[in-house]
Amino acid sequence: MRITIAAIGRMKAGPERALVDEYAARIRALGRQAGVTAIEVRDYPESSAATAELRRAEEAGRLAAGLHPEAVLIALDEHGKSLTSKGFASRLGRLAGEGLSEAAFLIGGPDGLDAALIKRAALVLALGAMTWPHRLARVMLAEQIYRAVTILVNHPYHRA
Repeated sequence: MRITIAAIGRMKAGPERALVDEYAARIRALGRQAGVTAIEVRDYPESSAATAELRRAEEAGRLAAGLHPEAVLIALDEHGKSLTSKGFASRLGRLAGEGLSEAAFLIGGPDGLDAALIKRAALVLALGAMTWPHRLARVMLAEQIYRAVTILVNHPYHRA
């Protein structure tokens, strides 16, 4: 199963980009053992439409256009479900075990994700009760995907 992290907003060079790239490299190195064949991070520009509703709709179109039509969507949203790392690993393992071609994690822009995308998502996930900058959300998500892979293959990275 391929994993795509599709996010609104450009990630510039810097420490956050370096961390996302590092976790992606770690996932590529260990992921096959857990059924993860590839990971890609895609950035899409923010909309400049006049209203939040129009911006969310335009950004949803950009996100959806870049995804495999059969991708399982996992939307990041502050009102989503909070999972433990082991619970997240279990979900990711089940998806990989079902032979799915792609799991796509969606991170919206400053106005959030469009309701239609959230409704299509197989899982709406929160990274906690606090609001995080989108650059840090990418880092935290990439780290949790890596942690999930290590849990699935019994690697000692996760020690809780």
